Amino acid sequence: MDPLDSFRLDTRDWLEQNCPDAMRFAPSGDVMTDADVCWGGRNCVFSCDEQRVWLMRMAERGWTAPTWPREYGGGGLDRAQAKVLAEELQRIRAHNPLDSFGISMLGPALLKYGTHEQKAQFLPPIVRGEIRWCQGYSEPNAGSDLAGLQTRAEDMGDHFLVNGQKVWTSYADKADWIFCLVRTDFAAPKHQGISFVLFDMQSPGVSTHPTRLISGASPFCETFFDNVRVPKTQLVGELNRGWDIAKYLLTHEREMISRLFGVTGAGQVAPADIAVRRIGLEHGKLAEPGLRGDIARLEMDAAAFGLTLERLRDEARAGVGTGAASSMLKYYGTELNKRRQELLVSIHGSDALGWEGAAFEDGLVARSWLRSKGNSIEGGTSEVQLNVIAKRILGLPG
Repeated sequence: MDPLDSFRLDTRDWLEQNCPDAMRFAPSGDVMTDADVCWGGRNCVFSCDEQRVWLMRMAERGWTAPTWPREYGGGGLDRAQAKVLAEELQRIRAHNPLDSFGISMLGPALLKYGTHEQKAQFLPPIVRGEIRWCQGYSEPNAGSDLAGLQTRAEDMGDHFLVNGQKVWTSYADKADWIFCLVRTDFAAPKHQGISFVLFDMQSPGVSTHPTRLISGASPFCETFFDNVRVPKTQLVGELNRGWDIAKYLLTHEREMISRLFGVTGAGQVAPADIAVRRIGLEHGKLAEPGLRGDIARLEMDAAAFGLTLERLRDEARAGVGTGAASSMLKYYGTELNKRRQELLVSIHGSDALGWEGAAFEDGLVARSWLRSKGNSIEGGTSEVQLNVIAKRILGLPG
């Protein structure tokens, strides 16, 4: 038997035996809720014991970070094996055992730029879901122009003293640690003189304030640093060369956002299913021809995007790297999700305006539609992504 086929059978058997029934979405009808998302961290509250067990079992195999080296707690799988694992998880409609900025963003940066000691200290706990991370990038006057950041880290000998403010810091009020861009040389050109540091969010001098969105949720925070002491051992990469790490990490963030919002998977709302339930069929077809066409176009575009995403991920695992193509993925994936949410509003009609109560699922449709507007801002605005695509991919003049 082909080794990859053997791996698939072994993986399928293990998943069937070890993925609890409560950690599988139903073939139809289940929609992912906040309770389905496991972020881990030292203050993690599991929605049920099965969620804890599922994380523990997957982490023990390193399958929360399947392609990371076994030396640092990962699964040590090659790209073909990782693809098989993803397919088998999708086959049983398994919940993601761990959603983690540590896995999707910081981990790849540490694997490339971190010292062996930093990898050994941080990567295994990330795999096990013991540390929840947040990202300290954007500032009130440094969003799209990220290199204009002003958060200062003064050299105090064996440590830095950090002062400044970050904004749009996702889940900073719930995070254990932060990976943060700071300015360590104010005389250098702005893209230089930036460093990449890690520190505990319980450090004296760190404070957070949630920011309410138009959707009613408050996942983002303002984050303040007042004389925060950061040991120099927590500097990643070279001093004043943090911009290189920032750019590398952003490619992973944008790929994560595009995958999260661009592809409909288990536990996500499928417009076709909703339309059938609300409008019904006529001669085996959706009763409204115009809506049939809108759904078909969305599903074809989503399928094509999913294949493109899979191809670029295979290339990245092969060492080619995503690079500027991550801007293309981020832009198209977020625009696709905005179209999906607008279509769902159209399908629900006036019920989409419901904001509270069980009859309107506590305003799920309206809140999701409003939340999708932020997709074109977070991780780099759509305008910035289009500029990157024009310059780096299409080679257009500035």
